Amino acid sequence: MELYTQPTSHIPTDGIVRATATRILPMTSNNPIDRSRAIYEWIVENTYRDRKVIGCGTGDIRFMLESGNLGGKCADLNALFVGLARSAGIPARDVYGVRVADSATWKSLGKSGDITKAQHCRAEFYDARFGWIPVDPADVRKVVLEEEKDRLLPLDDPRVNLARKTLFGAWEMNWMGFNTAGDTRLAPETNKALGHFMYPYAETAKGALDYYDAQNFQYRMSSREIQS
Repeated sequence: MELYTQPTSHIPTDGIVRATATRILPMTSNNPIDRSRAIYEWIVENTYRDRKVIGCGTGDIRFMLESGNLGGKCADLNALFVGLARSAGIPARDVYGVRVADSATWKSLGKSGDITKAQHCRAEFYDARFGWIPVDPADVRKVVLEEEKDRLLPLDDPRVNLARKTLFGAWEMNWMGFNTAGDTRLAPETNKALGHFMYPYAETAKGALDYYDAQNFQYRMSSREIQS
């Protein structure tokens, strides 16, 4: 578990990250679940999904906290959970993957057919009694922003409340995980470390291709349900 309490270049655990975690966490509990829930609830209450962010975001949590701009997408908001948990000594990690089916509950939390742009990052923390426990505060904020096309949902909306309760301790399994590879390098060596490995990656003599630009990169992913 030591690996999952260590800082990375995108997910530091000192300075403003540790100070924020100290301010959030209950002083009376050493229970990893209680402490992780406090972090999860703080993120749901204080962050927002920013539709202008490209792809899934960069996960630069120090910049988020220092700037006071707590907007982002899944690789930002769930990385914030991971960094705050690690700074409190709780093993935590991002899990990178892609949505592969429609959600049974929320219109905004599923995708089928063309899933080329359906990449999604989730998070987990570790409790020795239960193992890895799934969380997804970023998808709670996605429900707030995207469940209705023309308005934000309040946090007390039943659909948001259900997501908030469900996504601490459970994931809807319409999603496929790829890896937990944050701040990693590939073999052969890439020009720079990847903040996450959730998209196809390629380099030419001119440098790295833009994996957010699927048409010019020329890749496509699709999914469909198979009836047995």
